[in-house]
Amino acid sequence: MKKRKEENSVSNLNMISKKTDISFNIIFIVLALICIVPVIFIFMISLSSEQSIQTNGYRMIPEAFSLDSYIFIFREGQMILRSLGISVLVTVVGTILGVILTTLMGYVLSRSEFKLNGFFTMVVFIPMIFNGGMISQYVVNTQFMHLKDTIWALILPLCVNSFNIVICKTFFKSNIPDSVIESAQIDGASQFTIFRKIALPLSKPMLATIALFLTFGYWNDWFQSSLYITNTKLFSLQALLDHVQRNIEMMANNPSLGVNMQQYMNSMPKEGARMAMAIIIIIPIACTYPFFQKYFISGLTVGAVKG
Repeated sequence: MKKRKEENSVSNLNMISKKTDISFNIIFIVLALICIVPVIFIFMISLSSEQSIQTNGYRMIPEAFSLDSYIFIFREGQMILRSLGISVLVTVVGTILGVILTTLMGYVLSRSEFKLNGFFTMVVFIPMIFNGGMISQYVVNTQFMHLKDTIWALILPLCVNSFNIVICKTFFKSNIPDSVIESAQIDGASQFTIFRKIALPLSKPMLATIALFLTFGYWNDWFQSSLYITNTKLFSLQALLDHVQRNIEMMANNPSLGVNMQQYMNSMPKEGARMAMAIIIIIPIACTYPFFQKYFISGLTVGAVKG
């Protein structure tokens, strides 16, 4: 009887009133609309005719619909596909490499018996507060590592992040019992074997969280291209969009159509093309997130509560 009363009291503490529940739902709906409406707005602009945009400006419901922007992008398929391939390559390779390095560093720092634990923890923690600056980073990457105009310039600078390492360290320390590791060591397992056969299989939420952070970072990055890439054949899709946003004439440097610059520029749906490219960039990452959502939320909760 006493136990039942205790359970009822706990459940009463965890209960949310109907008014509070409705308020939370309204807040979440508003936040969802804030995220979704801009995407819908961009999509509708991409379906607007160029003349309608010039006459009436941006509108949620265009006066004249047109697929000219997507037809134009389809005509520029070689350039778009090449940039899309660069983005996919950088995202896939960078995410895999980043997850491997981040989890290895996080696991090592989670082991209290590691003699240099304190030193390397400070090495990881300090960049979270301040760094050497953009100039020093540029000099190291271009003069010492010779990454300029290479695909690695888009991968290595974003590969390892102090915040991700801290998440890994917290997860391993909180969810991998020392007794399990000690038992494996008694059975003759090395640290790498423990990491590969015990730690990683128990870390799917954390792995999904780190992978999603890295995927978002790589897929949305354009800044590394602006710093290190001058060869247009190495532009990612995001870098291409950035250049198009700043200078639409860049896409006119295509002699394959057999027209001069002015004719090409006159036939180009400038505003619609920008928005259509933005939609193309959004779609892959938007389709990826639902598959990671379950593990992503679980991983964030563990990192936040038990840290």
